[in-house]
Amino acid sequence: MTRTLILTRHAKSSWGSPALSDHDRPLNKRGRKSAPAIATWLRGNGWLPDEVLSSSSARTRETWDRMGLQADKVSFHRTLYHASAEGMLTELSEATEQTVLMLGHNPGIATFANRLVRKAPDHVRFYDYPTCATTVIRFEIDDWADIQWHSGDVQGFVIPRELPE
Repeated sequence: MTRTLILTRHAKSSWGSPALSDHDRPLNKRGRKSAPAIATWLRGNGWLPDEVLSSSSARTRETWDRMGLQADKVSFHRTLYHASAEGMLTELSEATEQTVLMLGHNPGIATFANRLVRKAPDHVRFYDYPTCATTVIRFEIDDWADIQWHSGDVQGFVIPRELPE
């Protein structure tokens, strides 16, 4: 059996309100455009989540909302807010559905993506994982609890600037 992970960094956030905590920052104009563009790319490739595991931050919640996708299970976790790669792996290992979309933050999400895949995609931006970067990774496992480092095969990688507006 296979499992598919859609790994997305939150869209571009605003720094316009210095009084807001980092956790509460919303998306900026570019971020509000990027999230639906990524969703269109996912839909066009037939990669739709059954379950969403997201950081609890305002910008990850807004990214998910603006994607306009549906999932059977959606949950927001404080533990995914600036989580390490190990923390993200722990959260993912508890997922139950076939295709999981995980929304997170750098630097953890970039490290997580790099450690999950057998071979990185031939794309210079994969290593720094800019805002709203998305990787689709397939694993030959029966249960998310069986996931191992360097075991996933990249099905696709994109950054919003490469997508049509």
